[in-house]
Amino acid sequence: MKSQRINKIIALFAGAVLVMGAGRSMADAEPNDTVPVTMTVTASVANGRRMPQIGRDDVVVRQGKNRLEVTNWVPARGDRAGLELFILIDDRADARIGLQYDDLREFINAQPASTLVGVGYMRNASVQVAQNLTADHGLAAGALRLPLAAAGAYDSPYLSVAALMKSWPLDQNRREVVMITDGVGRERFHLGWHRGYRLDPDVDAAVATAQKTGTNIFTVYAPGAARYHRGYWNLLNGQTNMARLSDRTGGGSFYLGFHSPVSIRPYLAQLQTILDNQYLLSFSATSGKRSGFQPVGLCTEVAGVSLTSHDAVWVAVRK
Repeated sequence: MKSQRINKIIALFAGAVLVMGAGRSMADAEPNDTVPVTMTVTASVANGRRMPQIGRDDVVVRQGKNRLEVTNWVPARGDRAGLELFILIDDRADARIGLQYDDLREFINAQPASTLVGVGYMRNASVQVAQNLTADHGLAAGALRLPLAAAGAYDSPYLSVAALMKSWPLDQNRREVVMITDGVGRERFHLGWHRGYRLDPDVDAAVATAQKTGTNIFTVYAPGAARYHRGYWNLLNGQTNMARLSDRTGGGSFYLGFHSPVSIRPYLAQLQTILDNQYLLSFSATSGKRSGFQPVGLCTEVAGVSLTSHDAVWVAVRK
């Protein structure tokens, strides 16, 4: 009798555990709240090909294994063409970057009326704004000056761009940054003795700020002044970290070796093509228990077209 009673107690306990486990599984299976997210996406095709029509139903957004609902897909044209473009020049850059200013001025002046252009100089983990965002493109082009060609006390182009983005008011316009720099961060103090690739943590800080503010970052390599202070690995790490920043923020990185390009005109022409083929994508992201970054994957079912965007988005908890 006693053993039968013990067996019944064990059976009842096991049943309660199964019920609790089933209830927890059902709760886990229930969909979480969704939060609307908007990001800028660039569509690209192979050289010489015509950009096909891309509709909302052609875009696939995934958060992990889950396909998310695309709520809006609008070309960045017409009344949605608004663009805020900041051009940042590293104040440590070699003064020979001034040879590229005619092409840069031409690029600025060629921007449509819907584009606001600002110019700033990166130094001491901040940005000295030479011209705030303005629709007067001639005024922005005239703000270009030669860099100081000297390092500051606390230089990191990644901390500088992060500082700019944090002080940049959010609105409905696209946000783009063009950084002209050698990409060398605070590790320059190693003076080249350290061999091997190093992940610059300041890049991660800039990526997080860009993804949270919806900013796309493009990087253009320009040699720094006093290059004898920068060893091979510092320069290689600089370019690699520049590329990592651009890849993770939906931008692009332009460089050719460690030398200054003969002309940045081809880079600017490619950048203009990118700006002319952007879309505003809105979708419903699944929020977690806390606000945070959620990795997203993006593709299209239109053959021959690739889409570039942030690799993660900030998803706030729905209150």
